[in-house]
Amino acid sequence: MNRINESVPQEFILLGFSDRPWLELPLFVVFLISYILTILGNLAIIVVSRLDSKLHTPMYFFLTNLSLLDLCYTTSTVPQMLVNICSIRKVISYGGCVAQLFISLALGSTECLLLAVMSFDRFVAICRPLRYSVIMHQRLCLQLAAISWVSGFSNSVLQSTLTLQMPLCGHKEVDHFFCEVPALLKLSCVDTTANEAELFFISVLFLLIPVTLILISYACIVQAVLRIQSVEGRRKAFGICGSHLIVVSLFYGTAIYMYLQPPSPASKDRGKMVSLFYGIITPMLNPLIYTLRNKDVKGAFKRLIARIFLIKK
Repeated sequence: MNRINESVPQEFILLGFSDRPWLELPLFVVFLISYILTILGNLAIIVVSRLDSKLHTPMYFFLTNLSLLDLCYTTSTVPQMLVNICSIRKVISYGGCVAQLFISLALGSTECLLLAVMSFDRFVAICRPLRYSVIMHQRLCLQLAAISWVSGFSNSVLQSTLTLQMPLCGHKEVDHFFCEVPALLKLSCVDTTANEAELFFISVLFLLIPVTLILISYACIVQAVLRIQSVEGRRKAFGICGSHLIVVSLFYGTAIYMYLQPPSPASKDRGKMVSLFYGIITPMLNPLIYTLRNKDVKGAFKRLIARIFLIKK
């Protein structure tokens, strides 16, 4: 029992870029601004999508789920990162690390599947427009969203359990900004080949398969859009799908780089920056990408603002 207790530290030290103290102030400013914009942007999309009846469609139902995911994901990691940057001792409790690992992994896995579901919705809307309301009925939308959430959290239970079972032998310096599976596996004092192989297999299921299905659906979408006679209709279709494709590229590109590349000491700093990109920058950009390129959302914002001013008057 003593050996087991000694292998589990009461707290972890999150190194981040502590070897480069000159980066701390710029990183603090970037993290803080990004977090504020993420909170405001995603909350705005959730509120507008719920209050505007014109946005009560499958597309905006899934977009609301995406905004909720991004909101919770950044909240599970960024506040602790901001505290640690300002502190001399950059620590997180063992319980806090476990919670951070489980929540961030669950939400990240859910987003992998949700983005694939959103591409399926766009495929049906553009390639099967006459049957769209029949196929994408409310019950199916709820089922697809529920499958994404349940699968994401189930994967997190599995990954978190396997990772936390690895003996650490007193090692507690995590060479990262937050508790993530690859960083925690590096602390183990036993062979982690089996865990890394299992992580790779799960990453293929949650990253490569969804992104392959997305690319296939968009190949069909492009063919369908090119057959649209109306220039305005073609522009609207490309605008909506273009927004989703940008989000997909940002999220999957960085996540695949992080989880599917072979471990290398030379790429550890690059890995930190990549994880910051999909963990902080992408959730901040998602609301901007969907609102700036989407007339429906911009129109809903204008109607909501007009309604607020009318109430005040």
